Amino acid sequence: MHFAGDTESALVFAASLVNTARGGAELLPDQEELTRFLDADHWTGRRDGTREELTAVRALRPRLRKFWEAAGVDDAVEVVNTLLLESGARPRLTRHDDLGWHLHVTADDSPLVDRMAAEAAMGVLDLIRTDEFSRLRWCEAPDCEAVFVDLSRNRSKRYCDTGNCGNRAHVAAYRARKSGA
Repeated sequence: MHFAGDTESALVFAASLVNTARGGAELLPDQEELTRFLDADHWTGRRDGTREELTAVRALRPRLRKFWEAAGVDDAVEVVNTLLLESGARPRLTRHDDLGWHLHVTADDSPLVDRMAAEAAMGVLDLIRTDEFSRLRWCEAPDCEAVFVDLSRNRSKRYCDTGNCGNRAHVAAYRARKSGA
């Protein structure tokens, strides 16, 4: 299934944000790293650059992780609706840069964490309403806790993009086959 660009972007960003806190590692240690993280994803709009903003973004991660932890769609719907309500989501079409028409869910001057929460919720909302919620996945590498969104056409992605999980799994399988031969 093909999703709108802003949906895919929101889902991939949500997974990336969740993955900045896993295995006891803090990948957003300071405001500078948050700025780099946001710039890499081309986030526009208000950024306060404060410690409070960083703390709020970090606090959003476990809330987004609930999408991957959800026992089913009903649990995810509850998280979607809560995030949309709390963020003050008011969807609107906009265009800027070279992106063409796309959806912004909050005002550009809304707090960063509200914009992040609303965008993620809208991305998951699209998965739910198109019966594609199962595309939210956990990396299958035994030593990895990362999450990802399987945007492959045949829903066959098994490993995250945070490291070399897929390569390591393939090498291990190859070595196991060679040692058994």
